[in-house]
Amino acid sequence: MATNNSGTLYVLQARPPAIIALAPDGSHEVVLANLTRTPDGIKVDAATQTIYWTNMGTGIHLVDDDPMPGPIPANDGTIECARLDGSGHRVLVPSGQAGTPKEIALDMQSGHMYWCDREGMRVMRARLDGSEVTELVRTGDFPRDTADATRHCVGIVLDKANGHLYWTQKGPPDAGEGRIFRAGLDLPKGASPAQRPDVECLLSGLPEPIDLDIDYRDGMLYWTDRGDDTHDGNTLNRAKITASGLVAHEVLARGLKEGIGVSLDAKGRRAFVTDLGGNVSEFDIDTKKTSHFTTVAHLGVLTGIDYAEI
Repeated sequence: MATNNSGTLYVLQARPPAIIALAPDGSHEVVLANLTRTPDGIKVDAATQTIYWTNMGTGIHLVDDDPMPGPIPANDGTIECARLDGSGHRVLVPSGQAGTPKEIALDMQSGHMYWCDREGMRVMRARLDGSEVTELVRTGDFPRDTADATRHCVGIVLDKANGHLYWTQKGPPDAGEGRIFRAGLDLPKGASPAQRPDVECLLSGLPEPIDLDIDYRDGMLYWTDRGDDTHDGNTLNRAKITASGLVAHEVLARGLKEGIGVSLDAKGRRAFVTDLGGNVSEFDIDTKKTSHFTTVAHLGVLTGIDYAEI
């Protein structure tokens, strides 16, 4: 899709499941329809013209994205890829290995992809071809601890320059128990995923933090929040990354309808956000001329988003 050098947004529509290419002016086209189950996280590699995305698998609530009550989920999610034109669709990480994969991050230089496994309570990594699936962080034991939503890992982003990965543990809906963590990109020698000496909890008491992105120019971590509107939920947030943690937390804009995905246009100084209400919203991250979002498009139920210069 030509977008006059303004980039393209690749958006995951959960209902009906599809990948949509969206221009910031609102024009759009379906790249791939009839995806299986519930797609959640998406990243695009412009150099190889490849889209990578996660599929959460079965046992997922169809309305608010929280786990269904009752039996433990089957842990049968997958990670998949396709060309930008929708061709070459294939499964990289098969059922039984990815867990309930949520947001995904790519390190094309090292040839790895990273993701958070929500019900599996893990931060994971694999080669880009799906091989060498590895646990990096484990916050609980499946299935014993799965009902404890404070252990659920959701959003993820890489800070390679400083050797860190960041992730969210969202907590129960509207509970104000959400947290943001960081650790090294690699498992320390002699450590186990469940007992890593380098894991840091950087922020706690958040409404319900979901997906992450980093503005590398200014060293700022951005995230969406789904929690209670009266307690800074359904917002776009950011905080300054420092060696000692996150400081100067700001709520930038409010009014999301169950906020999920976030992706930055670093050159254009814009943040794009999706929500389960079907909105794709834009926010100027430099001038903050308004405390409100600008609506780019309204589609079906939306999860992940990635901005790419194609």
